[in-house]
Amino acid sequence: MSFRAVFRCGEGCDFRAELTEVVYRCPRCGGLLEVEHDVAALRARSADDWKSLFDARFKLGPWPLGSGVWGKKEWIYPQLALPNVVSMYEGGSPLLKVDRYASELGLDDVWVKECGVTHTGSFKDLGMTVLVSAVKEMRSRGVPVRAVACASTGDTSAALSAYCAAAGIPSVVLLPRGKISTAQLVQPISNGALVLELDTDFDGCMQVVQALSQTRDIYLANSMNSLRIEGQKTASIEIVQQLGWTPPDWIVIPGGNLGNASAVAKGFELMKALGVVDRLPRLLVAQAEHANPLFRATTGAGVKAGPGVTVTPITARKTLASAIQIGAPVSAHRALRALAAMDGVVEQASEQELADACARADRAGLFTCPHTGVALAALEKLAARGDIKKGQRVVVISTAHGLKFSDFKVGYHDGTLPGLRSPLRNPGVQLPATLGAVQDAITARFGRA
Repeated sequence: MSFRAVFRCGEGCDFRAELTEVVYRCPRCGGLLEVEHDVAALRARSADDWKSLFDARFKLGPWPLGSGVWGKKEWIYPQLALPNVVSMYEGGSPLLKVDRYASELGLDDVWVKECGVTHTGSFKDLGMTVLVSAVKEMRSRGVPVRAVACASTGDTSAALSAYCAAAGIPSVVLLPRGKISTAQLVQPISNGALVLELDTDFDGCMQVVQALSQTRDIYLANSMNSLRIEGQKTASIEIVQQLGWTPPDWIVIPGGNLGNASAVAKGFELMKALGVVDRLPRLLVAQAEHANPLFRATTGAGVKAGPGVTVTPITARKTLASAIQIGAPVSAHRALRALAAMDGVVEQASEQELADACARADRAGLFTCPHTGVALAALEKLAARGDIKKGQRVVVISTAHGLKFSDFKVGYHDGTLPGLRSPLRNPGVQLPATLGAVQDAITARFGRA
């Protein structure tokens, strides 16, 4: 079957453009564009046939269809030529049932989708494979894209630089100097990107890269580009697939620039439109208290998108969850639409709450990044209030690998994070090299046999 997708204005204008055009906003109203699929054509294949096709490809199909993203190509970028796909076999990440952690919250059905178990260690790979593949397609058609650029707090730059390096396409990353982890900084450097460390925050970097990409030769890779959203929406599809094609009751996700909140909704809305699921889960978007413009706009309550709801930019303060230290999210309006579609709520987490949530989850066998800690802290709050109840199935999307933030982990267990307590710290015990000393330490921790 032949399927197609195009850009359309996300604010309702009748503007349309091909996916190979260098365009990010509607030229009529200035709204961000969305990727629109021919849903009527997709309905020609039954829901059961879609499930069977995706199951047959999942981590098994011929390259690149075994990718968690490209195995769903017809729902992502159907007309892209397969030779132009740039893949690192992204997706297919673990979905873990975390019973011990859930029981501490009074819940019994909590799962963690480990999107950080991927090539560059974050969910950004899901979107970047689509965007860089699209650029490769453009260049093959003669579109003069000289380089691909992004503003980043770390993970976006890692994904962009890796996929561009694989494709042989130059990349430029703008980072806020001194505001990302060393592990995140070294990734784009290692992959050969032009790394520009600016004396500003992420929002300042975003202003510069948007101005830089006004010319057609520098292509914008941030999530205001809806090609990124198309790849990221596969996390929703994959979660349902891993749960036997049944949706959970709640999806919990940390929110910074807020493209991922939109992506979650897009995935579920498409599945519902095609009969793959019969209902949408509720969405919980979690923000760090130091970077919480969406929370301020919605005050944590259910919200319907509309002219009466606006997200006012703020100056984000330093937070341990550095990747979501964003005060002017470009996808704020998209996130409001996602919350309206999924009966969503917004919650915030303090620095103490996110640090303790990470430690609590780690003690149950995980190894969470601080951004996932924000999501877990929000989950803990809603569970304590009774908004999320025992018997409801909850999936928390973990956005990055904890190893990228080892300094944060060490600081917590050493008790050296500025201004924070470490009630769950577990420092190493230094001992003389004797059997007696070791036995005494074991007894001190666990008691006598």
